[in-house]
Amino acid sequence: MAEEHSELEERIIIKDQHTKEIDLVNRDPKHINEDVVKVDFEDVIAEPVGTYSFDGVWKGSYTTFTVSKYWCYRLLSALLGIPLAVLWGFLFALISFCHIWAVVPCIKSYLIEIQCVSRIYSLCIHTFCDPLFEALARVCSNVRVVLRKEP
Repeated sequence: MAEEHSELEERIIIKDQHTKEIDLVNRDPKHINEDVVKVDFEDVIAEPVGTYSFDGVWKGSYTTFTVSKYWCYRLLSALLGIPLAVLWGFLFALISFCHIWAVVPCIKSYLIEIQCVSRIYSLCIHTFCDPLFEALARVCSNVRVVLRKEP
């Protein structure tokens, strides 16, 4: 009975991961596009002092820029949003698949295989190099350096 209940909870958790509620108000909760796409009229078009256009032209330009940017974005996202979401979903699924089924197993296999080579290499170093370096260390340990100042 406890196993069935645990299985049911596990299925509910798995289902919730794919059907979770999305926030329609805060659509960038991790702030990944905070600095990228915040472009307002004042960031693009500015008139320095002494070269002002008519006030009506300035207001009309502001309204035209803001409304056209808003509606162009909405139209582009309506036309291309879902196809690009499918494309990006496929791409990230492909990356995940390659990482899970190819990259990590290759790395694990390499680490297992290199461990054998590492032991052989370590054995060779300890067998051939350690005695040589110990002998050189004993020879060099008797060397004394003296500095003298000559008048």
